[in-house]
Amino acid sequence: MKSGTILVAHPSPDLYGSDLQMLVTVQALVQEGWGVTVVLPVDGPLSSRLRACGADVLVSTMPVLRKSVMTPRGLVQFVAQSVSGTWRAVRTIRGRRPDAVLVNTVTIPTWLLGARLARTPVLSHVHEAEEDQGRAIRTLLAGQLLLADRIVVNSAAARRALVEVVPWLEHRLRVVHNGVPGPPTPLSELRERTADEPLRAVLVARLSPRKGIDVALEAVAQLRREGQDVSLDICGTVFAGYEWYEEELRRRAAMPDLAGAVVFHGYVSPTWPALERADVVLVPSRVEPFGNTAVEAMLAGRPLVASGVQGLLEVVTDLSTGLHVRPGDPQSLAEALLRIAREPRMARSLANQAESEARRRFSPETYSELMAGAVRSLTA
Repeated sequence: MKSGTILVAHPSPDLYGSDLQMLVTVQALVQEGWGVTVVLPVDGPLSSRLRACGADVLVSTMPVLRKSVMTPRGLVQFVAQSVSGTWRAVRTIRGRRPDAVLVNTVTIPTWLLGARLARTPVLSHVHEAEEDQGRAIRTLLAGQLLLADRIVVNSAAARRALVEVVPWLEHRLRVVHNGVPGPPTPLSELRERTADEPLRAVLVARLSPRKGIDVALEAVAQLRREGQDVSLDICGTVFAGYEWYEEELRRRAAMPDLAGAVVFHGYVSPTWPALERADVVLVPSRVEPFGNTAVEAMLAGRPLVASGVQGLLEVVTDLSTGLHVRPGDPQSLAEALLRIAREPRMARSLANQAESEARRRFSPETYSELMAGAVRSLTA
């Protein structure tokens, strides 16, 4: 086993997709004998999970580049915060003297620059290479990766999105699909239902426009207006700066065609009990470089309806392990939901095939081996 120390910089203390993926990475490194310190901007539920798997946690303020700051004023403030943030990163790296730095996501560029200034090998793990932004912003986000010695992306779609705007990244990139742990104990089987029984849909996601929660609301509303008994459970919270979106969602859910049919559960962890109660799981993202929630739905043995976009096209095979719908299109989503409701045998077949496929393609063991190898390559 390789012994040494790794410093991991991560922008969130929560337990959503990229947070949980980083936790799997840290577990793999600890098991291989590395000493791991994870830097978070604030304490949160992720902290205790990291400590439980043997990592140290350091809380240090860091500027995080969210879409909500993509305004002239917001960018000026971010640049100003980044000056002090970069020097904090440099001081931390020089003080800890890790063998390598792993920067998890492109939203904390100060750590890439800090590692470069501290002359420490750095690996960037990219979870959010998307194609819905202007080319200038995409180039800016991807361009920072030129500071990294190695880059891991979670899908071929993410690789294409980066190389399209910064071709020089191509030879530094490696695709490693996320490894998603299944439920700790077996879940109940998908419930038996007839075509005319109520359908319970579940959506687990950050409450942000890119996740398409508004699309799901409109699809459910359409079906209810047509006489279908469909309900929707929403599990998730907003990033700071997106409170307006949650307010819009709640106002829409309170309208007569949805009143009583939508429940906002807030932050839910673990999500397995919510998935277990589902007759169908929705992933209606407008953009999605990978889609951990889609894999979790597959591992839960629940039929899945997902947008046919980016990484979700790699995760979900249409008509085999789920149904694809057009992103941002409530009509397309409503049609797929109606098919799940009216064809319970087909829904069960999709769920069964999806569970087997997810265990084969997205195993944490394979992911851990590949990520540990990527870190080792920095210090070889």
